Amino acid sequence: MNGRSVALFAVVGIPTLLYFGAPLGERNVYRSRMYAQETAALKALQTLNTAQVQYNSQFGRYARSLTELGPSASNLILPDLASGEKQGYKFTLTVTPEGYSIQAVPMVFGSTGSRTFYTDQSLIIRENYGPQPATANSKEVGSTAAKSGGTK
Repeated sequence: MNGRSVALFAVVGIPTLLYFGAPLGERNVYRSRMYAQETAALKALQTLNTAQVQYNSQFGRYARSLTELGPSASNLILPDLASGEKQGYKFTLTVTPEGYSIQAVPMVFGSTGSRTFYTDQSLIIRENYGPQPATANSKEVGSTAAKSGGTK
C-alpha cells in the first residue's frame, strides 16, 4: 500500500467504517437492553408468584391487586413492582375463579421488549413472541414452539 492509498483510506475509509459500524454496535446494545428488560420481567413474575404463595399462606386467599402485595399492605414486593410498572414492562394482576393470573407486556413493544408473559397460580410462566398478550394456552418460557411464534 503506497502513501496515497493510506491517506485515502484514512480520509474516506475510517469515517465510513465509523458511520456504518456504529449502528451495528447500537443495535447490539439495543438488543442487549431489551433482553435484559425481558429477563427482569421474568424475574419479577417469579417474585410475584412467590409473593402470592406467601400471601395465600398468611391470609388464606390470593392477593387481589399488586398493591396488596406491596409495602403499604403485606410488604412482600417492592414499591416499583407494586405500582405495576418495572423496567419497561407493565404488570397486571387479575383475580380468577381458580386463583389469579398475571400478565406482563412491554410498555413499548419492540423497544422495551418483544415478548409478552403470563403466569397464574400454577406458577408456570408462559410467553408469546409478538405483541399479542400471552395466555394460559401460550407455550412455557423456553420451549421451542414459543420461539417459533406459536401460541398454542
